[in-house]
Amino acid sequence: MKAVSFYHSLPIQDPKSFVDVAVETPRPQPRDILVEVRAISVNPVDAKIRAGDGPGRPDGQLQILGWDAAGIVKETGSAVTLFRPGDEVYYAGSLGRSGSYAELQCVDERIVGLKPRTLGFAESAALPLTTITAWEALFDRLRLDKSAEGSLLIVGGAGGVGSIATQLAKQLTCLEIISTASRPETVQWCQRMGAHHVVDHLQPLASQVKAILPGGVNCVLGLTKTEDHFDQLIEAMAPQSAMVLIENPARPLDFVKLKPKSISVHWEFMFTRSRYETADMDEQGRLLNEVAALVDAGRIVTTMQTNLGAVNAANLKRAHALVESGKTVGKIVLAGF
Repeated sequence: MKAVSFYHSLPIQDPKSFVDVAVETPRPQPRDILVEVRAISVNPVDAKIRAGDGPGRPDGQLQILGWDAAGIVKETGSAVTLFRPGDEVYYAGSLGRSGSYAELQCVDERIVGLKPRTLGFAESAALPLTTITAWEALFDRLRLDKSAEGSLLIVGGAGGVGSIATQLAKQLTCLEIISTASRPETVQWCQRMGAHHVVDHLQPLASQVKAILPGGVNCVLGLTKTEDHFDQLIEAMAPQSAMVLIENPARPLDFVKLKPKSISVHWEFMFTRSRYETADMDEQGRLLNEVAALVDAGRIVTTMQTNLGAVNAANLKRAHALVESGKTVGKIVLAGF
């Protein structure tokens, strides 16, 4: 089967940073479904691992990246009960397994959902990883009730996670949502996703947030450059508030600064359930099905913004370069082989 791989961690401008390869078709384990991949999307984790910053195979060994995908079930393992051949699905895969930059991929059925009926494969592939991250951050880490009131600050509202987190919070809670953005196009995107207010993260955040909420914000999703905003976020937060982080800060954070306000901190890593095969691993499949229903009801829209065409080495180099620029809006998708 066709796939896109790399053997060494190289700058994306290097001609060998990605190569087109032919590999053997994987065989499903008992709980696996074998999926014919129709579309994928590219996330920052893809670029980080390709660049050597994260879990990966030893240098020199073929590695197939990619975790967001949408496709059709071709075959099922002996213990599969949730799917059958012909089902159209979407999912975010597992860090410990071969990825979605390939025509066929095996994935555990428990982390897979039926794709939205009203979306094509490309539009659906934009959603899984960021949707799981945003959902778990809001409802598992912050433990927000779906009728929760209060306020939410999303730092990096125009990115993939921010885009879907805004929609989920708007549709499933009563939170007042403040997103951050710094360019006219990203401000407009955040507003389109449902943010009640947008502030500029290139300017001090605390004064902007407190002009909207004098008592401070109750919840923060720190999605990007938390180390640059940490002191401002603490000042902008209300006493007994909570913060969720998804990235590894580039510099150490002094968490003692949170003590005077009794601010709690939570980490969100959407691969935890699949990596450790937790007892509630199937929650990811369940939430993807719930979000698909929200999409089909017209309450959630795809965050796909750019479709670069077929899944091949040349187009994945373009995709990774865009992700590494830090200026993407929504999600980047590739479709077809």
